[in-house]
Amino acid sequence: MIKKFFKNFSKDMGIDLGTANTLVYVREQGIVINEPSVVAINNRNEKILAVGEDAKIMLGKTPTHISVTRPLIDGVISDFEVSEKMIKHFIEKVHRESFTLMPRPRVVIAIPLDVTEVERKAVEDAVMGAGASQVLLIEEPMASAIGAGLPIQEATGSMIVDIGGGTTEIAVISLGGVVSWKALKLAGDKLNEAIIQYARDKFNILLGERTAEKIKIQTASVLPLNEPIETIMRGRDLLTGLPKEIKITDSNIREAITKPIKLIVDNIKATIENTPPELVADLYEKGMVLTGGGALLRGLDTLISQETKMPVHITDEPLTAVVRGTGKVLDDLNNLKDIILPSTKDSGLS
Repeated sequence: MIKKFFKNFSKDMGIDLGTANTLVYVREQGIVINEPSVVAINNRNEKILAVGEDAKIMLGKTPTHISVTRPLIDGVISDFEVSEKMIKHFIEKVHRESFTLMPRPRVVIAIPLDVTEVERKAVEDAVMGAGASQVLLIEEPMASAIGAGLPIQEATGSMIVDIGGGTTEIAVISLGGVVSWKALKLAGDKLNEAIIQYARDKFNILLGERTAEKIKIQTASVLPLNEPIETIMRGRDLLTGLPKEIKITDSNIREAITKPIKLIVDNIKATIENTPPELVADLYEKGMVLTGGGALLRGLDTLISQETKMPVHITDEPLTAVVRGTGKVLDDLNNLKDIILPSTKDSGLS
């Protein structure tokens, strides 16, 4: 009875709990939170010092008694307690202005395609532990497709490629279900790692994670550009141990990320090969849609189109497609209830 009372004063939420960023949608308000999935903790008393952007600024700059952690790896929860605290922080932040003492919102949350029952239960338990009254799970590619406005419930093929921070999800959807798919633990973070390794091997420079990500955003392209982009790479010289900077171009970064990009493209082709011929005919006509931060890589849509011989479209605001999809499910639950995944409680997992 008490839970029901507080639920009436709570704001139902859609959450994209991403490896790199967490986004929150609130009914009738839209996207209200878009912050890094990073938490800073004081190891002396286990208290949270900062969450999101404030914590990300601390990465690589903390004393020994402060640890900055990303509680999600490859799209799944790796640190349960920190994940729960982070979600609770975001729920309380949403309700701060409404003066709700004990927010008990209903939460729609997207999870990767290849998660295990145990990993699904970890998400449910973390969100419930953070204060939710009910947790509704949907598959990330389904959320992306809904957010991108694809006709997922019709008897026609829709293809979505969601390249996030920790995972790349490739799916062909028809009649409200996933027909063929691939899930790769290879996305934005692996591109950052490839840039760090390239800088080490080619220039004897040790880069930080944030620096590599910044260089990727500024200069990365998968095809040669008409006007080359130049930037400065700064890090620690591995030979002298002193600071070092060099000038690099987009061609350097393209060389660094060639292998992971090829793997993504090869898996897109493999997904199409495993798709029934009738749906392939639909895809050949309509093409596929790219979502997630990786969709913003210069030339990626052109490269995929060249390799698959299919039209490729980048959705509007690709970074927010998943959370917008969870929001649409929240707003139209009666029509979209069939895409909600069964709760792990229903499967008897305890």
